[in-house]
Amino acid sequence: MGADERGVHTICPYCGVGCGLTLQPGDEDGEVSFAPWFDAPVNEGPLCVKGSTATEVVDHEDRLTEPLIREGDEFREATWEEALGRVVDELDRVRETYGPDAAGFFASSKVTNEESYLVQKLARRYGTNNVDNCARLCHASTVYTLRNSLGAGAMTNSMQDLRDDADVFWIQGANPAEQHVIAHSKYFRAAARDGATVVQVDPHVNKTSDDADLHLQLKPGTDIPLLNVVLKTIIDEGLYDEEFVEERTRGFDHLQATLADLDVEAAAETCEVPLEKIREAARIYAEADSAAIFTGMGMSQHTCGVDNVQNEVNLALITGNLGRPGTGVNPLRGQNNVQGTSDVGALPNVLPGYLDVEDDEARASVEEVWDFEVPSEPGMTSVEISNALGEDVHALYVVGENPVMSEPDATAVERRMEDLEFLVVQDIFMTETAEFADVVLPATSWAERGGTVTNTDRRVQRMRPATTVPGNTRHDLDILRAVGTRLFGEGFDFDGPEAVFEELRQVAPIYHGITYERLGHEGLQWPCYDEDDEGDLYLYADSFDTEDGRGVIRGVRHQDPAEVEDEAFPLRLTTARIEEHYNTGTMSTRSPTLVRRTSENFVDIHPADAAERGIEDGDYVAVRTRRGEIVLEANVTEDIAEGSIWTTPHFSDARANTLTNDVLDPLAKIPEYKAATAEVEPIEGGEEAGTADD
Repeated sequence: MGADERGVHTICPYCGVGCGLTLQPGDEDGEVSFAPWFDAPVNEGPLCVKGSTATEVVDHEDRLTEPLIREGDEFREATWEEALGRVVDELDRVRETYGPDAAGFFASSKVTNEESYLVQKLARRYGTNNVDNCARLCHASTVYTLRNSLGAGAMTNSMQDLRDDADVFWIQGANPAEQHVIAHSKYFRAAARDGATVVQVDPHVNKTSDDADLHLQLKPGTDIPLLNVVLKTIIDEGLYDEEFVEERTRGFDHLQATLADLDVEAAAETCEVPLEKIREAARIYAEADSAAIFTGMGMSQHTCGVDNVQNEVNLALITGNLGRPGTGVNPLRGQNNVQGTSDVGALPNVLPGYLDVEDDEARASVEEVWDFEVPSEPGMTSVEISNALGEDVHALYVVGENPVMSEPDATAVERRMEDLEFLVVQDIFMTETAEFADVVLPATSWAERGGTVTNTDRRVQRMRPATTVPGNTRHDLDILRAVGTRLFGEGFDFDGPEAVFEELRQVAPIYHGITYERLGHEGLQWPCYDEDDEGDLYLYADSFDTEDGRGVIRGVRHQDPAEVEDEAFPLRLTTARIEEHYNTGTMSTRSPTLVRRTSENFVDIHPADAAERGIEDGDYVAVRTRRGEIVLEANVTEDIAEGSIWTTPHFSDARANTLTNDVLDPLAKIPEYKAATAEVEPIEGGEEAGTADD
């Protein structure tokens, strides 16, 4: 099942929407082309520009096809026997010398549930909870808040019920028209055409705000005062749902007390949005029959990310916009399996199915299946691991991630990579991180991969291989099985992805009722507790998954970003993805079609700020923060407000994360990518983007 006369049905490798497509194998190994899969459950055929060009990277000339071992400053080809032997010997050595917590493991949101499940099982069998994935860098604060305030760290609703039933879309810190294109075109824009009202809150004008009925262009890092004005307006004008608040929530008194002394005029001035415009937005949301919140990294990537998302939860709870179709708090996930990679336990504080590692009963239930003891203390997050390289962490196993590009203060990450005793990278290209590796293992592209992935609205779907791996490459699953078996002798001898999934569903309650046979072409949405369960389109119809069944309201106050503008750095830098590129650019910048659309990085700067610095549109400029400097093209535009600048994270020759701040939200441990102080200066005769020391 999974193929017809037109080819093989699988899932797009880019964002978390979960679009299906049909792959048609070519005459040569590795050659594939795509065709629409008109019955795909999420997208019913159409793909965005990234999805429609995804086949361009499958047989790319840069693909890794042989294991590599470092000798001095160079790499040489090695056999699998030698490469795997080196990996196992070094991991054994580090554990024996320093203990199991001296190693870290990075799972990938680009691989399947089965593969990420093996990564976290490998880490825990090794004896550590030092395992994490890129959710730490995008939605850790969202997951933390939703789990603690509602019960589950995922979209509360499904895209279909939102399309059919929502009267208002409140989109804050997200840009689905460019970052989740098919979700926007098929669901959000379609609902707007049928009469739904769209409110977008974002510092930058974009394609989503172009479609919005109301755009609140706030200063980066001021989401809390804006939402506090919204909440106070709703409460003062009696627009909240008293019955829902009384019967299904706790903490409303705390919210009222927090807002009692709020100076709404001062709060509006802080976020640089007219007060009446904020109040108008509040009334639009509160007076809707069904209103849905969509949240993104513009909310989560702050030192106050948990509080940002909590205020969105507050808004939904006081208006009764949870537990029904067309409502909820809905994080839009950025990678095709970032939801699933978290579901299967590739996080330092939870086991598969979000079972708490500190819970004795939860650990015992997993240990019964795994037949080994699971560490009881939470491990380090990915950023904490990176900060400890060469000190407390001496070995790192990276599967399909690129921390040298993706983590903040990237120059410091590079320095620490050089101090690491042993680094193994498992990937399809020689990434910026792989350049520091001691062993590089050539792995599987999306078109060669079989298994399951879980999309942004909790739909578990099958990925199916359409072509063989190139050269001497091996499947990620086979590599992880081999490493686990060589290290531990047993517990990793699975005969394929379905066998891994069968173990996963034993230990993860939310997946108990899902089988490969039941997934078919449509997939199933978790939670799915038994094989008679059809999954849930929306959550919390009767109660929340909290200790007392009530949703948690908690008032929060504005916090400035860790850096506040001063004379040396008078601008506020923020970052975001663009439509034609993706995260660290490992795949998208190797696509000729996408590179033709945007070939290099740029910075948006307001005309007034540009004129003050003698910068004209198209000039190359140096963007500086306290951590570094990059050179890139200036785009002079009113799309960004005066006093702020905006750039993208996709390009290695002008890495935005050279500039970003590695300070963390204290609870979710997510970095503050969205607010750093900066300065921009013209470059005399500058013609190319890059780092300042190129």
